Amino acid sequence: MSLKVERGRTLARSQALQILFQAEALDESVDDVLTGDFLLSKGPLQPYAEQLVRGCYEHLDRIDDALHAISDNWSLYRMPAADRNILRIATYEMRLLDGDDRIDDSIVINEAVEIAKAYGTDQSARFINGVLGRIARAEELPGAPETAVEDASEDTDGDAIDG
Repeated sequence: MSLKVERGRTLARSQALQILFQAEALDESVDDVLTGDFLLSKGPLQPYAEQLVRGCYEHLDRIDDALHAISDNWSLYRMPAADRNILRIATYEMRLLDGDDRIDDSIVINEAVEIAKAYGTDQSARFINGVLGRIARAEELPGAPETAVEDASEDTDGDAIDG
């Protein structure tokens, strides 16, 4: 991957953080924030930022379950909002991003730590590095696995259930 591409992704990750933060702070969906007047420190919105935001939002419950399982004694909502959303973006990139777009875990962790230094508290970088390191070492994303929704209108024999 070229340095130019990675710099673009660094900006995109920062923008994704800003969009997720706004959606959470305003209690709006990502779609509502993206179609409204959102604020970015540097614009325009990078396509990769939008991909990250939409992917995180689509898999939010799965990502939050994993972060809860990994971050012992830390409720997700006890974390600073910037940390929580940096972790969401990085977890999505590390474990849920489509195959062709996958990036090495070490790059994702390094980028998340750098963003934490810019947007987080004095302890954010160390905390994020530790949580993401645990996710990187796990063979599968921790927490409850995604399961296919079963058709509740059929019983185990495949016959329709009468209401």
